[in-house]
Amino acid sequence: MLKERVTALLNEVFDENKSLFLIDFSITPDNKIKVIVDGDKGVSLKDCMAVSRHVEHNLDREEQDFSLEVTSPGATEPVVNNRQYKKSIGRKFQVKTAEDKFEGELTAVTETGIQLKWKAREPKPVGKGKVTVKYEKEIPFADIEEAKVMITF
Repeated sequence: MLKERVTALLNEVFDENKSLFLIDFSITPDNKIKVIVDGDKGVSLKDCMAVSRHVEHNLDREEQDFSLEVTSPGATEPVVNNRQYKKSIGRKFQVKTAEDKFEGELTAVTETGIQLKWKAREPKPVGKGKVTVKYEKEIPFADIEEAKVMITF
C-alpha cells in the first residue's frame, strides 16, 4: 500500500518537472523510504527538496510512520538509466562489456547505444618508437554491463 502511494506521488513530481527522473526507489520493512533522482541538467538541492516535500506532505504519519531520504546519485555510482548518458557527453567514461573494458570520451548517445572516442600509444608498425592511434567505438546499451563517469583531478 505504501509503495503504491509513494510511486504515484513520485510520478506526479516527475510529470510536473519533466527534466527529473527516477534512478532508484526502495522501502525497507521498517518504512525507510529512499529515493534517488537525477535530472537531464543535473539535480540541485532544491530539486531534492521539492521531491521530498511532495512525498512527505502527501503521506499521513498518523496512518503509517516513515522516514524519507531523497538524494541524487553519487559521483562514483554507475550509470543505470540511459537518460544519464546524454547529460554526460564530453566527459570521460569507463565502460565494461562482457568481452572488454573501454575508457574514453563519451561523444554521442543514440537510441541504441553510446559512442566512445579515445587515443592510445602503440608501437609503430615499422621501426622503433610509438605512434598515437585514435579509436572510436559504438557500444550498444544491451552490451554495457557497467558504465561510470571517471573523475579526474
